[in-house]
Amino acid sequence: MAAWFTFIIAFSTTILTQVFGSGVFELDLHEFTNSKGFLANGNSCRLNCRTFFRVCLKNYQAVVSPGDCIFGSAVTPVLGTNSFSVKNGGTISRPIRLPFNFGWPGSFSMIIEAWYSPSADLPVDTSNPEMLISFFAIQRQLGVGTAWSLDVQSARQTEIRYSYRFICNDNYYGESCSKICTPRDDRFGHYTCDRDGQLSCLPGWKGEYCEEPICLVGCSEGNGNCSRPGECVCREGWQGLFCDECKKYPACKHGTCQQPWQCNCKEGWGGLFCDQDLNFCTHHRPCVNGATCMNTGQGSFTCTCPPGFTGLNCELELQECDSNPCRYGGLCTNLDVGYRCSCPQGFEGSHCEHSLLTCADSPCFHSGQCHQKDNGRSYTCECPPGYTGLNCEKRVDKCTSLPCANGGLCLIHGGVRLCSCRSGFTGQRCEININECAGNPCTNGGTCLDRINDYTCACPPGFAGRNCDRVLDECSMRPCLNGGLCTGEGGPGKSPTTCICPTGFTGPRCQFFAVTLPVGGERINGESQDGFQWAAVSLAVGLVAFLVLLCMVGLALRHIHRQMGRDRGDRETMNNLSDVQKDNLIPASQLKNTNQKVVLEVDCESEKSNFIHKNYHLDYSNAKSKEFKDDKSQEDKRLNHIYDKCLEEKIPMSGMYSETEECRISTICSPRDSQIYQSVFVIGEEKRECVIATEV
Repeated sequence: MAAWFTFIIAFSTTILTQVFGSGVFELDLHEFTNSKGFLANGNSCRLNCRTFFRVCLKNYQAVVSPGDCIFGSAVTPVLGTNSFSVKNGGTISRPIRLPFNFGWPGSFSMIIEAWYSPSADLPVDTSNPEMLISFFAIQRQLGVGTAWSLDVQSARQTEIRYSYRFICNDNYYGESCSKICTPRDDRFGHYTCDRDGQLSCLPGWKGEYCEEPICLVGCSEGNGNCSRPGECVCREGWQGLFCDECKKYPACKHGTCQQPWQCNCKEGWGGLFCDQDLNFCTHHRPCVNGATCMNTGQGSFTCTCPPGFTGLNCELELQECDSNPCRYGGLCTNLDVGYRCSCPQGFEGSHCEHSLLTCADSPCFHSGQCHQKDNGRSYTCECPPGYTGLNCEKRVDKCTSLPCANGGLCLIHGGVRLCSCRSGFTGQRCEININECAGNPCTNGGTCLDRINDYTCACPPGFAGRNCDRVLDECSMRPCLNGGLCTGEGGPGKSPTTCICPTGFTGPRCQFFAVTLPVGGERINGESQDGFQWAAVSLAVGLVAFLVLLCMVGLALRHIHRQMGRDRGDRETMNNLSDVQKDNLIPASQLKNTNQKVVLEVDCESEKSNFIHKNYHLDYSNAKSKEFKDDKSQEDKRLNHIYDKCLEEKIPMSGMYSETEECRISTICSPRDSQIYQSVFVIGEEKRECVIATEV
């Protein structure tokens, strides 16, 4: 910003320089003498020579000649008649000023002409040579300065006295008035300008542009500074008149410092803030709820909490609220079963996770942008840089963005974030649990278990103590079970312990039952064993069950074998049919079980009486097989007779159909010596299906 401001000033100054110039040539006329009142042509003026002057300033010429007035020109009013002196307060403003809009070259040529004005009015035209009184021309070297240079010029009958100089305009300096210097006393500088245009600092200021104040004499340059002359403002971490005293850490109670924010404890004090007694446990007893206090040797302590408690002093009971389940500042209350969250205003839910506010309530602070979500039922705030929180209500610092772990205290000083760790933790964020077992404190084969700022030793049998360094009497630990008697002392260099077990138990610690099986009249420990023999009974029952199972398997196999034999006999019966019988068989595709009862008729009328069921209405469910138990010998004769008769008559099967829609039995006789076979066919008229039944 300062650079832009300086540029604007320089640019504006350059423009003003081109408009108003950088300096002024001044000419002061003192006296003019024309005693005879003549003109340059020798004529005399009428009455008196009313005289005015024309001045022409131009570049240096060895021989001054009339022409353009490059540096400037001026015409005076009538200053007097004949001979006169120019005085202040007259008709002319002394001196005559010819401004420059460029640097002064250091030399010049000048023409001064005296002219006659016939009237008292304005001067006449200077182009008329008849009105010229005298002509003076000079060329000079002239430096810049306030001193006047006096000069006198004479002609035939006239003389003029005058002085001249060249001075710079305000804020212009140098031999040619081309250097700009503007004095100032503000936040951008405190200076004036010397005759050469150089900056000259005001008292109490220094620097290239006199912008640095000179601090109090004796003020530490490294630890102090100032914004005005004579001040000594201490930097952070230092104090005192000359800022040469360091500041201790704010929480340091009994300490000193050599550098800012140190806390070097005095004798008898310890701790990070020198606020802890070196024997804190004895003097203060900080551990509660039966916890064990231990001095760490650094002016601090640690509490070994009993089960169910936690915290620095074991003051906190482990409960469900310890996990901070309630969000957004909700208050957690432990219950007999679970917990309950009491939500702050504007939140709801089992964990206070739902906000009741919406963007219409303008909940976002510090110009945060509100965005709706869940169809307008909730919102989120887009926080500007430097703020955080649900409603952008928290200012972001290094402690909030990266907190210390394990209860460490976050501290910010000098723009640096530090974590003050609890005993037992280390690391940049107190994230590392110091392993107290690293030094192998447990002796005699004990196993070390690391805890927070503590450890415990799991000792082998026969040893005890914090580090398993104390030898125990093993029998005092009652190793024998079930009433066993312990003998011996145990431990290194002593007789080992043994257990004398009571009757019925055995093992190194009498932990096993002693089971014995009596034989005959044996006596165990002098007592007769006549109890019930459960083992023998169990064996007999198992053997009987096995035999029963074996018999059942045999019966099942026998039944299966018989069934398979019957199936083979049926198949053989069908395979033994003659060709005539097969011709009269109805194909299986024409048979249909309609579950109807029809009247049966038997071919070979003379033998109808041989059937037990004459005109029997056959039920399909029973048509599969019917047994007729007749005398074997009579059936043989009867069937042979029927068979011969049927063969002689060769009655076609179609002639045996009845006029009704009943099915009748057509028998085809086949002689057999060993068995009697009768094939019974149920014939259907008009292509009605009937069931075949074979009688054996």
